[in-house]
Amino acid sequence: MHVPDSPRSPTDPRRRGLGKGLGALIPGAEAAGVERPTEIPLAHLSANPLQPRQVMDPQEMAGLVDSIRRHGVLQPIVVRPSAGGFEVVAGERRWRGAEAAGLSTIPAVVRTLTDQEALELALVENLQREDLNPMERARAYRNLIGDFGLTQEEVAERVGKSQPSIANSLRLLNLPLQIQASLEAGRITEGHARALLSAGTEAAMLRLWERVERRGLSVRETEQLARAAISREIRPRRRAQDPQLRTVEQDLSRRYGTRVSASGTRNRGHLAFEYYSEEDLQRLLDLLLD
Repeated sequence: MHVPDSPRSPTDPRRRGLGKGLGALIPGAEAAGVERPTEIPLAHLSANPLQPRQVMDPQEMAGLVDSIRRHGVLQPIVVRPSAGGFEVVAGERRWRGAEAAGLSTIPAVVRTLTDQEALELALVENLQREDLNPMERARAYRNLIGDFGLTQEEVAERVGKSQPSIANSLRLLNLPLQIQASLEAGRITEGHARALLSAGTEAAMLRLWERVERRGLSVRETEQLARAAISREIRPRRRAQDPQLRTVEQDLSRRYGTRVSASGTRNRGHLAFEYYSEEDLQRLLDLLLD
């Protein structure tokens, strides 16, 4: 079976505007009849190692399998040629569901894509379907930045998000691994995670997280405890430190989600912002220079 590749031009719309939908990356993918899918044997398909989605809800999968048994696969998946067959770029759930439903083939659109384009397409599709959990989304953004050299602004443009949204998502990678796992498993929400980040040190985050899980605290309650943790960690620099400077430290620490130290007087002094990784430094720079 041979599927001809589509020619590209330097102004190929797949190279920009991914946030506008899959059609911006795959011309014709959203227009019926423009790009005709091909039935591909399931045995010829392999998983995409760049697939940002790592967790599939068992109940949702069961519902999808039942739907495929009744109606078939209604929306083609997207694949790219690979050694000995094809690699699934977008539509891995439909592929897995078709396997579980006992199908032997699946409708697919074949495209020739680079690794970067494949990751972008998979990410956009999952974002549009809201299929990614917060940690999967953060890791996918990190891959686009770290593996393909994109800036936060370029990632934001490609997935249709704001740059601060990308920066805030990347901040989740600064959470201790135990908290990341809790967020990924759905035991806490992204709102809880952001509040925990503002607690400052890793030890403070873990202490607060344990209380959140044990007592089932709300996001607002978590935010209140995080503010209290920051206040306790800010040590007065001398016995007679200006109360206004202490207030400045607390306000800035809450605002920027990290420990901030103020020294000097109201007329002259120093402010010090702590950061805990390269991504955290970039986040602070983005906030301060915005």
